[in-house]
Amino acid sequence: MKRTGNRPLVNGSVSKQAAIGLGCLTGSTGGILLGLGTDPITTMLGVGNIGLYAGLYTYLKPRSEINTWVGAVVGAIPPVMGWTAAGGSILDPEAVLLGSTLFLWQFPHFFALNWMYRTDYKRGGFSMVAVNDPNGDRTASLIKRYGVYLASLPFLSTALEVTSPMFAVEGILLNGYALHVASKFDKERSNSNARKVFLTSLWYLPCVMMLFLLHSRRWHEEVTNDEKDETILDSFQKLMSKIQAKGKELCMHEALVSKEVEVSIGEGENKTSLDGSKCPISMTKNAQISMGTGKEEVTLPLEEDPTSDER
Repeated sequence: MKRTGNRPLVNGSVSKQAAIGLGCLTGSTGGILLGLGTDPITTMLGVGNIGLYAGLYTYLKPRSEINTWVGAVVGAIPPVMGWTAAGGSILDPEAVLLGSTLFLWQFPHFFALNWMYRTDYKRGGFSMVAVNDPNGDRTASLIKRYGVYLASLPFLSTALEVTSPMFAVEGILLNGYALHVASKFDKERSNSNARKVFLTSLWYLPCVMMLFLLHSRRWHEEVTNDEKDETILDSFQKLMSKIQAKGKELCMHEALVSKEVEVSIGEGENKTSLDGSKCPISMTKNAQISMGTGKEEVTLPLEEDPTSDER
């Protein structure tokens, strides 16, 4: 393959024996470190993932298109390992959602790459969808299908109360654009459109992961200050909490749905607290929105809508 022709093992800079030795050394060392520093579940996931990639996935690449689905499982396991290493359970909804996100994301990402280099993959003797799909019908269909599956996750995350509703709202924008470029590729199966799908996948994943973290309800838990030295994780958690608090100041809807900041409308005797049953925006004369209490209260005046009729 031209795409991998300059890699050390391919061009002869590293011998096959040396590559096997390095792989065994780093794989066993990594497994030992996981065993010493984490827990049995994380260790099993890590060691098992090495075996899955080097074994079944590598074996299937020249033999069956199923290798792509096996490879997606390999890519989905690392975030689950991170969750279990941090003390979570493999069955927690957060672990399932993180793994599902990585699993589903890989299909639009790889199928777009596969289409751009389909000739190269065929030359290398690999059994891939695009190699066996000259018109691109299956490739385009799979990209759109998994894009739709991926778009459903922010809503599922919100329904499970893992994240706040704003994650679902912002997910509409991200996934809407991703589905847009997928539809363009479906209409015209060019390398240019496939590249747009691929490039979109590159910024999509960090964006959706950051939004998942920002809107995670777990980060809303109170950060305690023990007498022990502050760790990097403690500092990061405090930073995320500050960002979330600032977001609520800027977005009254986020403050309303979180139920952690009091949102009210009006002033004085006419001040009424809102319970989430209606939008806090009111286009009445001299109306105002208040968020928070005491020193933390923020007041947002709302002017009368000049286009409304006087009644």
